[in-house]
This record gives sequence, C-alpha cells and structure tokens, in this order.
Amino acid sequence: MPHVIVFDVNETLLDLAALDPAFERVFGDAAVRRAWFAEMLQTAFVLTVTGVYHDFGRIARAALDTVAHRRGVALSGADRDAILGGVRRLPPHPDAAPALGRLRDGGLRLAALTNSAPETAVAQLAHAGLDGYFEQILSVDAARRLKPAPEVYRMAADRLRVQPGDLRLVAAHDWDVTGALRAGWAAAFVARGGAEVGALYERPDLVGPDLESVAEAILRAEGVA
Repeated sequence: MPHVIVFDVNETLLDLAALDPAFERVFGDAAVRRAWFAEMLQTAFVLTVTGVYHDFGRIARAALDTVAHRRGVALSGADRDAILGGVRRLPPHPDAAPALGRLRDGGLRLAALTNSAPETAVAQLAHAGLDGYFEQILSVDAARRLKPAPEVYRMAADRLRVQPGDLRLVAAHDWDVTGALRAGWAAAFVARGGAEVGALYERPDLVGPDLESVAEAILRAEGVA
C-alpha cells in the first residue's frame, strides 16, 4: 500500500523569504530573518528537550524580541505585527502547487503537519491556496510537543489512522526528516538552496532539490508513477 504523504509547511511549502522586506525595514538587514528563525528553532528545541510546551506563535514572538534586544532595536507593536502577522500570509513556493497536484492526481493521500498553531496553519495554507490538497492539516498542538519530538509523529499516525510505517514525511528541514525516520516513518528531503542532511542524521531514501523532483521520486517509489 502506498504511503500517506505528510508535508511540513513553513519553508517546505511556504516561502519565509517573503518576510525579508519587513526585516529590512525594521532591522535594516533582511538577513536578520534567518537569525530570527534560527533563534525560534533553538528555543523550540530547548523547550521540547526540557519538557516545556509553548505554542509556536509565542515562541516566534519571544525569538523576535530576543533578536531585537541583541541588536539594540526597540520594536513597536506595528513592527511585530508586520513580521509575525506576515507569517500567516506567506506565499507558496512556486513548486508547491504543481507537486501537490501531481501527487494528488497519482491517487496518494496527502496531509500537512506543522509546528504552527492550528488556526495559524489553516490560515497559512488557505492564504497560499494549498489547503484543498490536504485531507487533514495537523498541528503539534494536539501532541503538546514540538517537532521533532516522537510524540508528534505518533499523534499524526493516530489522526490519519495508519501505522507509522505507512507514512512518509516531506520536509526541507533535516531535523524534521530525522524525527520522522526515528519515529518509523519514511521521509523525503527537499534540499532547497543546496541544503545537506546533517552528517550524524539518518538519511532518507529520497532527496531532491525541489518539491517537483521529490514528488516525481515519490510517485516512482510508491509505484504509482
């Protein structure tokens, strides 16, 4: 039986680079967006490892305040709204809809699994015009843990009513791919911008430079091409 294909959302399907103009205006440097996202992930990982849960929106805000403090920038409410509100209005990567359509037309079940809060995830995918591709949009909020904690992947398997081995994650984050593999899923890594899987991480059987190439590889691997 073909795997159920589960997609990460931020950076995998949606383009965070759309926030760069807001970071350029607020910080004078669009590259601060990457520092903010890295701070957000580090905070999420530390909280998860130490058994504390906050929703990703709160973590995003705290990370933004931390980055601003380090750079001596006083954020106004409008500044925060421009950046954090923009997360709900991210555009899709150009390869997202074609890849999802190809997989759907191949008869595969599709779902989304994100660290974002449920209402944020639904708003994001609806704004991007991608929500109609998924039978379920799943948030880590249901597990009260953040990816890549194993409880998240178990929750997704339960919600989709399949065994872990019947699932394949597609993500542009090697830590997410590794979490899925350790939970018994298959996975595919979207190596955007030439990204590499970490040397000590498990390597998935499918790797491609973009979503369309990964989608074609999935169809071949699932025997539905």
